[in-house]
Amino acid sequence: MEALDGNSAIAEAIKQIEPDVVVSYPQSPSILILEAIALFIANGEMDSEFLNVESDYSAMSTCIGVASSGGRVFTATASQGLALMHEALFIASSLRLPIVIGVTNRTLAAPINFNADHSDSMAQRDSGWIQIFSENSQEAYDNIIQAFKIAENKDVRTPVMVGIDSVVTSNLCENIHIQKNEEILEFENKSNPTYSVLDIENPKTVGSLCASDYFFEHKMNQNNGIENSRKVIKNVGKEFGDRFNRYYGYFETYELEDAEYAVILMSSSAGTAKKAVDEMRKRGEKVGLLKLRVFRPFPYKELRESLSNLKSIAVLDRVLTPGTYGGPLFIETMAALYNLDKRPLVYPYIYGLGGRDITLKHIENIFDDMKMAFDNGKGIPEIKYINLRE
Repeated sequence: MEALDGNSAIAEAIKQIEPDVVVSYPQSPSILILEAIALFIANGEMDSEFLNVESDYSAMSTCIGVASSGGRVFTATASQGLALMHEALFIASSLRLPIVIGVTNRTLAAPINFNADHSDSMAQRDSGWIQIFSENSQEAYDNIIQAFKIAENKDVRTPVMVGIDSVVTSNLCENIHIQKNEEILEFENKSNPTYSVLDIENPKTVGSLCASDYFFEHKMNQNNGIENSRKVIKNVGKEFGDRFNRYYGYFETYELEDAEYAVILMSSSAGTAKKAVDEMRKRGEKVGLLKLRVFRPFPYKELRESLSNLKSIAVLDRVLTPGTYGGPLFIETMAALYNLDKRPLVYPYIYGLGGRDITLKHIENIFDDMKMAFDNGKGIPEIKYINLRE
């Protein structure tokens, strides 16, 4: 057991995995991940190349170069940094490069804010990356370790971003289990790239011009990688659990077996929601929780199976998507349930923008809203904003 914040937990995982290259550009608060890794390398605890570059765009471009050369590579960023990588993120996924990035989820400006919401990752949800979210430091550590094994699987070959909530998870210390170095090295596959642009005996063309006669096929090849990851994510999560007794899947259910009402959300707020469920269960309320871990690929079939027997569901998005009816998690959940003959009512909520608190009372009020709406035989017609000053 070690007391580590989320940033340090990610850095510890990277120290044990020891990728060939770590690429660094300072973006608060994810820079603390890279500072810790730089110290590990300087102190001789890691044998990795550490590259300082001049921007987040350069960082992802460098990762693309390393991965194309057959190297295992990691970087970290947040907020505006991830936004600056936008163009390069599409290139990385289109080229099926197994890059791993740690994202300290911080709201996008303006105004400038260093606290948590999911606007940075959600802005990249269609970039072709696998997206995994972490509730706490333990999950941050565990998810990074699994991310490399998922990304480098020969049937996947797709980059992975692992998110933690800024300040709430990134800076909060808690006791977590750290595995022995030899255990992690045994769990991780040795990097086995499908090609290297440095292999002059077997030359390859990477990222060339592609006209309409084959572009569609290239994009479907890319899509095959992320679709193949569905099975691999489950298998890697089970293997991780069999080895270390911490099991992972697409999501975690909490008191959902006999629940009539449930909330769905991601990342650190799940801890608050679990406590609220406990308090309401003591009063005899049949309420539960589903914490989504994997947003891409979206586990629509599994969600459909887990949620179909509920009366109603509140979906909590920690991002504002102007001009839509609800956030990305709400929209995708609605789509997953739409074709059921009997489906629960689904209500959209927005919360926590720029680090705004969500409390036990807020969660309990959401459950009360759902029950009242169901009893009245109608859904909540408008998006609700939690803890917003009117």
